[in-house]
Amino acid sequence: MRSTALNKNFYRLAACALIGAAPLLCAHAASGSPKATACPAPVPEAARCYTGEDGTGALYWIAIPKDWSREQGVLVMHAHGGPETGPPKLERSEEDLKRWAVTVKAGYAWAGSTYRRGGYGVTMAAEDTERLRQIFVRYFGQPRRTLLHGQSYGGGVAAKAAELYAPAGGAKGPYDGLLLTSGVIGGGNSNYDFRLDLRVVYQYVCRNHPRPDEPQYPLWMGLPMDAKLTRADLAQRVKACTGVGLPTAQRTPEQAAHLKTILSVVKIQERSLLGHLGWATWLFQDVVQKRLGGRNPFGNIGVVYSGSADDAALNAGVARYAADPQAKGALAADSQPTGRTALPTVGLHAIDDPTAFVELESSYRRIRDAAGTGSLLVQSFSSEHEHSYLSDSEYPALFAALLEWIDQGDKPTPEGLAQRCKALMPRYDTDGKNGCHIQPAWQPPLLESRVPLRAP
Repeated sequence: MRSTALNKNFYRLAACALIGAAPLLCAHAASGSPKATACPAPVPEAARCYTGEDGTGALYWIAIPKDWSREQGVLVMHAHGGPETGPPKLERSEEDLKRWAVTVKAGYAWAGSTYRRGGYGVTMAAEDTERLRQIFVRYFGQPRRTLLHGQSYGGGVAAKAAELYAPAGGAKGPYDGLLLTSGVIGGGNSNYDFRLDLRVVYQYVCRNHPRPDEPQYPLWMGLPMDAKLTRADLAQRVKACTGVGLPTAQRTPEQAAHLKTILSVVKIQERSLLGHLGWATWLFQDVVQKRLGGRNPFGNIGVVYSGSADDAALNAGVARYAADPQAKGALAADSQPTGRTALPTVGLHAIDDPTAFVELESSYRRIRDAAGTGSLLVQSFSSEHEHSYLSDSEYPALFAALLEWIDQGDKPTPEGLAQRCKALMPRYDTDGKNGCHIQPAWQPPLLESRVPLRAP
């Protein structure tokens, strides 16, 4: 037991030191009590809302439904996506509250942190989420149940929090269940390898990021810290090379060919090309230069690219980089799920998610199975085409099924989730635009079917 505890603490501290997260919760006290604030629409008018700062720089929103009581109430701790690369802004948490107002409509209290700083840091964000939970308990009481909801990048944050704050020594942990939606849950290395592929393939085809007359740099760097490139500049370069942003009929044959090559080789959608390229620029800049001391966690040695008109020329011509083992280890220590959690876990992912590949779910399934916790994971998949938000009826169905599993021991099934969602449609799908889209029989392919394997 002592050895296990020491190892767990070592990896936690290693992640803090190498990624820039504070050890544990850093013993920070909240800078003040939550301030009563008018709830934004579409949060129910009768709800009570509060804002504040957690003592470390993270800002937050809290929303509590009318007639909510800690004795019977449920708190949903929300871990947001991203990560944002700028400083924390209260508007970020407000946007999440408005987007997931259905949580409050369903009768659950909601709390979401901006995290203490912008940039990458899964362990840091997990700590900030837990700190906000403690603030909620301090001022509003211990809820009957507390659920962790991680969305997108926040899926990795919530999965990490479920492991960091797992019950120990027979004591009850702070969380009762875990909900992962549109989750980026393969760990930082697996999550972002394809974006290095995008950078090298894009540069092979377009040769304008950077341009030949600009200072050259290794593409895994993202962007030099003193570079003046703006997002509008990058959009213009992508448009010039591929025609993205132009009507299809207005693209030149050369632009159409460039676009086809990039999308086919990297296996992404046209609508997400600019977004992924932006992440592979400014987020890579943050991860590599601000969090990892300039060391490279991404490599493509031995990767075989396919899908172009001349794969031999492509593989011979793309830039090749070897990952730094220390950087890979630091990124993994911060973000790689271990699967060691006793929390009942429910997931939902759109099959056609343009941002977080649905195949990441197969990676998380392998992690949980290897840890011996696969029986506590129920994954479901919907025929939707979105990433940031799915159907209004689906979230309450997932929350209710997860609570039933926790309270009564009734493990949900994808079929049951689909039925529960349909039953809730009259209450939540009031405009007839959302509906329920869960496909109970569908299972995701392996991530390797979409992202080429890396050298060990």
